[in-house]
Amino acid sequence: MFFYKIYQLIIFLPIFLVITILTALVTIIGCALGGSRFWGYYPGKIWSWLTCRLLLLPIKVEGRENLANNTSYVFVANHQGAMDIFLIYGFLRRNFKWMMKKSLKKIPFVGQACQAARFIFVDRGSQHGAKESLRQATAVLKGGMSVMVFPEGSRTFDGQMRHFSKGAFFLADELQLPVVPITIDGSFQVLPRTKGFNFVNYHSMRLVIHAPIMPQGQGADNIKALSQLSYDAIDSALPQQSQGA
Repeated sequence: MFFYKIYQLIIFLPIFLVITILTALVTIIGCALGGSRFWGYYPGKIWSWLTCRLLLLPIKVEGRENLANNTSYVFVANHQGAMDIFLIYGFLRRNFKWMMKKSLKKIPFVGQACQAARFIFVDRGSQHGAKESLRQATAVLKGGMSVMVFPEGSRTFDGQMRHFSKGAFFLADELQLPVVPITIDGSFQVLPRTKGFNFVNYHSMRLVIHAPIMPQGQGADNIKALSQLSYDAIDSALPQQSQGA
């Protein structure tokens, strides 16, 4: 769509750059003065919501009624593309901390804001770093907050959901917290990983919040069951071409 690309270049991109810098600055200053529970969430939520709306993308959310107030959750979602961040942050309507790749610290403004918001950076290249990430996540969850994890680890290359790692489910098992599977559909069509930072495609996106999965016991069998049940729930709401191979 030629005119949609022109709109992105002339209107969306300048506004996006301005609101990104403003959001980062507000988050950094707000967290320094007033704490990360409020300032580490709401500026980013508004930024993400505005980004999706400025791109004129149709958004559909299902299953918000599955979440109870004042309850900590381990949220797990499939990872179709870069727009997943904006879709979840802008439309889940739930305060949480991200677990994200350590390399994202290097993004100007955004990386500093994420650190100020006390998001949890995962160093998958170091056993000590991985243990420290789990320790931080445990502290967050014990404080009554929720965490958001992409158990695939990184975005899909072909649109299909991949194997889940166990970190998120280990947390849920350790603290006996419910896991909430979240299906993301359409993000791959909007901005697939293979396109890099390019024009987005006009396509609808859907966020499906499944019923919480409660731990059944504790230990390796429970971790395996939480992972499989979460995978199956997410997979069930995906179109056939995006389901796990």
